[in-house]
Amino acid sequence: MQNMFLYNKRLGISIPVLAHSWNEYTPALQEEILIQWEEIRGLIPDRIAEIERKINNKQAALEEEDNFQKSCQLNEEIAELASIINDLWIWYRTDQDISAKTHL
Repeated sequence: MQNMFLYNKRLGISIPVLAHSWNEYTPALQEEILIQWEEIRGLIPDRIAEIERKINNKQAALEEEDNFQKSCQLNEEIAELASIINDLWIWYRTDQDISAKTHL
C-alpha cells in the first residue's frame, strides 16, 4: 500500500501514484486505497488552513514593505502558496476518481 501513495513535498501530503488504471485493481485493493486516501484527504483542510496563515503573514509583511524587490518577492511567494491551496482543493475533491489524478 505504501507504493500507492507518494509524499508530495510541495503539497505537504501524500498523493496517489497508481501504476494501473483503477479497474485493474481488485475490489479489495480499491477499497484499501480509498480508505487510505480518505485518511489523507481528511488532512487537507488543516493543510490549507496552515498555508492560509502563511499567506496572511506574508500579506501583512507586504503592507509594511517599502522595498520594491522585496514586495515582488512576497507577491511571488503569496502566489505560489495560493497555487498550492488550489491544487490541494482539487485533490480534496478527488474521491473515487483518484486514478485520473495520478498525473500530478
